[in-house]
Amino acid sequence: MNTIQESVAPPAGKPKWLRVKLPVGQKYKELRSLVDKYELNTICTSGSCPNMGECWTEGTATFMILGNTCTRSCGFCGVKTGRPDTIDWAEPEKVARSIKLMNIKHAVITSVDRDDLKDMGSIIWKETVQAIRRMNPDTTLETLIPDFQGVTRNIDRIVEANPEVVSHNMETVKRLTREVRIQAKYEKSLEVLRYLKQEGINRTKSGIMLGLGEEEHEVLQTMRDLRDNQVDVITLGQYLQPSKKHLPVKEFITPEQFKIYEIAGLEMGFRHVESGPLVRSSYKAHKHIL
Repeated sequence: MNTIQESVAPPAGKPKWLRVKLPVGQKYKELRSLVDKYELNTICTSGSCPNMGECWTEGTATFMILGNTCTRSCGFCGVKTGRPDTIDWAEPEKVARSIKLMNIKHAVITSVDRDDLKDMGSIIWKETVQAIRRMNPDTTLETLIPDFQGVTRNIDRIVEANPEVVSHNMETVKRLTREVRIQAKYEKSLEVLRYLKQEGINRTKSGIMLGLGEEEHEVLQTMRDLRDNQVDVITLGQYLQPSKKHLPVKEFITPEQFKIYEIAGLEMGFRHVESGPLVRSSYKAHKHIL
């Protein structure tokens, strides 16, 4: 099978199962109006998530902290790479106010990688969770964290904040990690997830993108590796190329194949398996605390 480094023409056109329905409904319209009026920063809008309407209607939204410039240059990611802005220490309160304005029941918080900072952004992470708790005591939380280079003191700040779910994405299979994630390491990500569980996080979660050239047995092995490290929730979705500068799509995975992975994941013992072409990390995130 071809590797990502080889020159391979991407599949011609998107298949019908990747067609996205436009968001509709009164709840969506109200939230969209609030986001535009107050210039609230959600990944749902900036990332043009295909599930935005569905998630907002269910009271779930995703927010990105620590700026919009990443210190890493992963081949799959549309976030710009470069020198990040200085830390906005008022950001935790801003995010908490956004969640209150939108009346969000379950919030997912994520961030760029901040390898330029001594604490890698973990202090802002902890303060954001604390601010949300103060201002929105009934809102449940998922934190989709970077690997913090595996530094346990930084991970400990997430543990101390104690969100209902802590997620860290593997993104791809072991063989493709170097090409897809570049600065990240497969084993280090597993170590982060294992450490979170060891330190008392009740619900851990991870996600994989498909269509980058992985083979079925590699996906199943990655799923087994996650279960071996007591990960509770897994998401599997189709990789879509953000621009011509990013890694090409090698294959559009069929809904039938996604169903095979869903069944396999449940048989492995995952509490929740979200597997489908349009699934993203935060898809149905409100259900993952149950």
